[in-house]
Amino acid sequence: MADKLRITLVKSPIGAIPKHRKTIEALGLRKMHKTVEMPNNDAVKGMIHQVKHLVKVEEI
Repeated sequence: MADKLRITLVKSPIGAIPKHRKTIEALGLRKMHKTVEMPNNDAVKGMIHQVKHLVKVEEI
């Protein structure tokens, strides 16, 4: 199990519900095709699960 996750925003949150937009912002994703590295813990996994249709996730 990797200790970090690389999360990339691949779909625009413009049409998403407000809760999903706030989750994307909380993950640190501000622009399309930008990538952030986050720790692999339950809180981050829950956020990713909520917006899985907007992001791409890789284990590093």
